[in-house]
Amino acid sequence: LVPLPSVPPPPPALHTCQGLAPCLPEEGQVNTSGPRLLLATLHPAAGSSAAMDRIFSALLLSLLLLLQSYGVCGAPPQPRGTLCRTKPTDLVFVIDSSRSVRPQEFEKVKVFMSRVIEGLDVGPNSTRVGVINYASAVKNEFSLKTYQTKAGLLQAVRRIEPLSTGTMTGLAIQFAISRAFSDSEGARVRSPNFNKVAIVVTDGRPQDGVQDVSARARAAGIEVFAIGVGRVDMHTLRQIASEPLDDHVDYVESYSVIEKLTHKFQEAFCVVSDLCATGDHDCEQICISTPGAYKCACKEGFTLNSDGKTCSACSGGSGSALDLVFLIDGSKSVRPENFELVKKFINQIVDSLEVSDKQAQVGLVQYSSSVRQEFPLGQFKNKKDIKAAVKKMAYMEKGTMTGQALKYLIDSSFSIINGARPGVPKVGIVFTDGRSQDYITDAAKKAKDLGFRMFAVGVGNAVEDELREIASEPVAEHYFYSADFRTISKIGKKLQMKICIEEDPCECKSIVKFQTKVEDLINSLQQ
Repeated sequence: LVPLPSVPPPPPALHTCQGLAPCLPEEGQVNTSGPRLLLATLHPAAGSSAAMDRIFSALLLSLLLLLQSYGVCGAPPQPRGTLCRTKPTDLVFVIDSSRSVRPQEFEKVKVFMSRVIEGLDVGPNSTRVGVINYASAVKNEFSLKTYQTKAGLLQAVRRIEPLSTGTMTGLAIQFAISRAFSDSEGARVRSPNFNKVAIVVTDGRPQDGVQDVSARARAAGIEVFAIGVGRVDMHTLRQIASEPLDDHVDYVESYSVIEKLTHKFQEAFCVVSDLCATGDHDCEQICISTPGAYKCACKEGFTLNSDGKTCSACSGGSGSALDLVFLIDGSKSVRPENFELVKKFINQIVDSLEVSDKQAQVGLVQYSSSVRQEFPLGQFKNKKDIKAAVKKMAYMEKGTMTGQALKYLIDSSFSIINGARPGVPKVGIVFTDGRSQDYITDAAKKAKDLGFRMFAVGVGNAVEDELREIASEPVAEHYFYSADFRTISKIGKKLQMKICIEEDPCECKSIVKFQTKVEDLINSLQQ
């Protein structure tokens, strides 16, 4: 048994506050009064409504944990253990290297393959890997029996060169059936103990038929994943892939982000035991299973101690105040149907808040080629009025001036004249789906200089360099990106942070109750 490489170690707690001790900064950290949060995200441009709705629900719950962490008792649940091994698999990559795939783009495909291989248990009795390279013809780069070590596979992948001719996808799949998955090439006899998996990567419309040959591949017991890039024909991907299509069809806007799918396939090949169900954990009260690991939590009225497994009783309380402003990308690439999902997402977060003059206040700003304040902080005193105003928000549908929007957030949204309260934590949540058309450096730096805590979350065509520029230090803990909506729920693991702002961290009974409920919902979604 080996740890799953893609599961990161738990982030260090920002503060450890127990009993009535004040929250002190750890060595090397700055303790500011009234920490401020800025969440920068950009909205995706495509995807099925049902799948996107599930994704936004998962992200919502993750963000709720983050937003409600102001004043939450004790440390957040931390991953406590991992147990993952890859089931013995015969894995064949079927890679399109037609002339539409540029050499630098083909290098990205090779990086993607290498990252997937790095997460496998490679060996003659575990996982075997082969690669088929195709264009107008098919080239067997290496078969399942060629390399029996991970190092050998990675070296072989680095040596692969593109063919740069046509796109005979059907021919390549037929080659996989008749040759790559044959006994003579190292494939094992079909058995419940072994998986047979093909990952097809293509960026265009095939010049031959794929429906019948793909059906034969599936009938032969081969599980087929289809990854489409750029201008790929989505109907072709659905003809190639196994059922359920939501799990077996993936799309990325460009080869530059295909590497982001690595985590999905590492998890797909991972056999995970439910450590909570088997009792193989050391949680005092509540054990929550996660892919490849588990974490501990506490019952209502208790706080998780710094050891991440034991719990202490809380003294009770009423929570803390929050000034929350949504900064929403209304550019034309978001598309009307997705903009409605953003509005639904906003209202789901609003539903979770305790809205009042002394607790949460909510403001809303939309931006595209210009910035428009929909309503300022404190204008609406209850959730019903806020949600009604969100539903009435009209889609701007123009450019993407993220820098201008950030400047507005700093200069106007969090000003006293627009309802912001001195000394109250400031939270900004920003959604975007692409590259900013203006300069963001000055506004991003100013926000950090003012003490705002800035989180950047991008989806689809969002530019990771821009996300990092927006994010606070340490950057790795403050920016998040997903190329695929189905993987965005994984961001929730990274957003479970703890920021303590009260001398008595247990003055939060109602929030502890809320947090426990949300964790249960997240666990249900993962299942």
